[in-house]
Amino acid sequence: MDYLTPALGMMVLWSAATILFYLLAKKLYRRWPRVWFSPLIAAPVLLIAAVLLMRTSYAEYNSATHWLVMLLGPATVAFAVPIYEQRAVIRQYWPVLLFGVLVGSSVAILSAWGLASLLSLDGSLRLSLIPRSVTSPFAMALSEDIGGIPNLTALFVVVTGVIGAALGDTILRFLPLKSGLARGALFGMGAHGAGVAKAQQLGKEEGTIAGLVMVLVGLVNVFAAPLIRWILL
Repeated sequence: MDYLTPALGMMVLWSAATILFYLLAKKLYRRWPRVWFSPLIAAPVLLIAAVLLMRTSYAEYNSATHWLVMLLGPATVAFAVPIYEQRAVIRQYWPVLLFGVLVGSSVAILSAWGLASLLSLDGSLRLSLIPRSVTSPFAMALSEDIGGIPNLTALFVVVTGVIGAALGDTILRFLPLKSGLARGALFGMGAHGAGVAKAQQLGKEEGTIAGLVMVLVGLVNVFAAPLIRWILL
């Protein structure tokens, strides 16, 4: 029983720190909406500083907070609520949405593979980069299926999401995308979870479509994992 006490203490400490730093980052971002105050940037930076200060290894931190990662799945499923509310729009435009998901996923995978090849990255690192445009729960599963490193893939996903959400407004200034459908699909495809949060700031329809596209991209890529591995390897 004694050996459980330190492990439980670590779990409580780092789980609480992760949640508190995330809430703090959200509060900062609401007050000063700058990229560097985004919860996806500010919270990890604070956590890294705390981990280094406490001399805690990544393995220890990951073991203590693994249950938080498991919540990504239910969080993604929760997007079904706004999707259901906009089912009429989805029913009307599903061919366009499906086509966009297939084309967008193909471009994301090929561009990631091309960039990795250009930089001469090794096999596992290259495969870890492939699912960068898929939301974390699906991306980590896809990475494991094709031979990548799931934890490294999660990092690539966060970086892609932050950059995509930050550049989204700028891109919209140059692209003639006026409909909520097109604007939402842009953020859902290009920046997944962070993009959905950004799209929700633009409007309800944009946020719903972004969430739908994000989930569709994840499902399509996970089911296509064997094909992706066969083509790329």
